[in-house]
Amino acid sequence: MSVKKNITILGAGLVGSLLSIYLSKRGYKVTVYERRGDMRKEKISAGRSINLALSDRGWRGLEGVGIAEDIRRIGIPMYGRVMHSITGDLNYQQYGEDGQAIYATSRGILNCEMMNLAEKCGVTIHFGHRCTGVDLEKKEAKFETPDGATKIVSSDLIFGSDGAFSAARLAMQLGTDRFQYSQHYIDHAYKELVIPPGANGSFQMDKNALHIWPRGGYMMIALPNLDGSFTCTLFFPNEGRTSFASLTSRASVRTFFSEVFPDAQDMMPTLEDDFFGNPTGSLVTVKTFPWVYKDNLCLIGDAAHAIVPFYGQGMNCGFEDCTVLNHLLDEFKDDWTKTLPAFQLSRKPNADAIAELALMNFVEMRDKVGQPSFLLQKKIEAHIHQLHPNKWLPLYSQVTFSKIPYSVALINGMRQEEIMQKVMNLPGIEERWNSPEVEKFILDMIG
Repeated sequence: MSVKKNITILGAGLVGSLLSIYLSKRGYKVTVYERRGDMRKEKISAGRSINLALSDRGWRGLEGVGIAEDIRRIGIPMYGRVMHSITGDLNYQQYGEDGQAIYATSRGILNCEMMNLAEKCGVTIHFGHRCTGVDLEKKEAKFETPDGATKIVSSDLIFGSDGAFSAARLAMQLGTDRFQYSQHYIDHAYKELVIPPGANGSFQMDKNALHIWPRGGYMMIALPNLDGSFTCTLFFPNEGRTSFASLTSRASVRTFFSEVFPDAQDMMPTLEDDFFGNPTGSLVTVKTFPWVYKDNLCLIGDAAHAIVPFYGQGMNCGFEDCTVLNHLLDEFKDDWTKTLPAFQLSRKPNADAIAELALMNFVEMRDKVGQPSFLLQKKIEAHIHQLHPNKWLPLYSQVTFSKIPYSVALINGMRQEEIMQKVMNLPGIEERWNSPEVEKFILDMIG
């Protein structure tokens, strides 16, 4: 049996913090090294990130170490999405069944809470330690400390949970043969904006919904915060006639928003300051293989599989990594020589699938959610699910409110889309969408 006594984790972000709690609760001595300062003490950014949406896979990760209720109090349930048309009309679409919700959570607040919980479990976190290299054979990590000195740390096992631009992954790239790595940037970038609270800290829009302004080719979304504000994120082309590159003055920004997002801009008094003061973030998909080097190092979370945020599954997928790893440790009785290969074999196909699903959902959110035909399609799917819950579960619910592996959900979703395209082409579908004939037509294709 290969039991590791001392474990080093690179990165004290969300996945690194949760992983440290799981391993500490199993009796390991866990030390985490974080490049940034302690965000609980310093006024620093939690990173270039939209607000997070915790869903079932994420909650299972938190429940597995008994901290779900600690986190639930800092989240706001969102039971559906509200589409804002250019004329200000609103259209509400429920996410799942009654009572099902995703939870809007601030990355910074959540990360601070997770680090507090990790330290309560006996985890040691060193801040201001930038990893400058990893010796894969010696299981040594080299750091630059806050005072500029070099520090070398030896351990029995190293986890790289240090994000999309991981130092641990770079060590795998440079130090191993036949390491597969790809990164793909989409043509869009993102920028955070804000809708402040209304009078007496009130919410200026429905607080229990994710708000979307789909505009075909680009979009803006907004998630609620505990203080009554909304964090808005503009997903916008980098270049072109309508792009970040084309909005170069305060006047052009205000004019553009008044024309394209009129109801939102009425609630955004600091729009110009936010637009030019906040950074523009890139959107990248990262795929790698292998994730494991012997039983010396393992990549996890974004270090292994960074995805774009359009399914709200980046954090949830990373938390599910922790859940799966913990289950495998149970199965193999903490034999890491068996656990780590099984972990990457289990998670790699699912990480690739959610990366694909996230890109697909971007097109849906920006181009389709405001179209009457799309809304009718979703109404039909919900109707069939209500009549035959064991035969039809909408793709969104498979991804967000189930344990179905992402890879299986992707296959199911593609098959469902084929069926629905045939349904939407039926003559008079707008009038007879809930008729017995349409129901039979769908059931015959399901088989």
